[in-house]
Amino acid sequence: MSATAVSAARELLRTGLGLIGPRHARHSVSVEQLDALSLPIGDDGVVIGVDPEGRPSVLGLNRPTSYDVTLIGGLWTAQVIALRAAATGARVAVETGRPQAWMQMVHAMGGGQNGLAVHDVGRVPPQGTSPGTPVLVVRDCGMQPPRGRVASGPWQSVLTLLPYLSPVAPRLIRQARLVGVQRISPDEAGELSRAMPLPEADREALPTLPDGVTLWCGDRDRQYVMTQPTEAEIGLLGMPRRMD
Repeated sequence: MSATAVSAARELLRTGLGLIGPRHARHSVSVEQLDALSLPIGDDGVVIGVDPEGRPSVLGLNRPTSYDVTLIGGLWTAQVIALRAAATGARVAVETGRPQAWMQMVHAMGGGQNGLAVHDVGRVPPQGTSPGTPVLVVRDCGMQPPRGRVASGPWQSVLTLLPYLSPVAPRLIRQARLVGVQRISPDEAGELSRAMPLPEADREALPTLPDGVTLWCGDRDRQYVMTQPTEAEIGLLGMPRRMD
């Protein structure tokens, strides 16, 4: 190799462009072109279904801050969320007065050793959360869940399931960061609109929602989501249903 070639090679190495070999044009855009670029980046978490355009809807449950979710709906949807949360690596603690309704899931997941444990109402122990071991607590305690010692906190989200609109619903809705509503009666829809801002179109749609469809309401937006079960979920939990 000539002295000139050696010098050129050293210069390439110094500037970090690599060894001598096939050279490719650099990829660059002008400042004016930057606004035209978009990246398909969204929140990470649990895929709970698809929106009306067929795009995945993701529920970010694993957070460093408190996160309360209230679901006025069926057990089936709560169980799918719990199952998918466990699949992402979160531990799931279920507080319930009907443990038999959760036993099939517990057995399918290894008898409570692989991410899901069931506890009696008021008997959920401290979960010892951390960024590496986030927790979802599902409160399946009926129409009027008692004020328990389970609370959301860093890396511990709480999902409270209400089968219908109950007297405690307004309180739970006020404290929740996210509210999910499945099919309810016209009277319940009217009552719900007094507990939270609800456009007339949504109020009229709620009594007609199909099984598996949930209206999720956050601080600034609302979205209808269809939860589509996988074959494994159908085998374990059955088809989507509003009533248990």
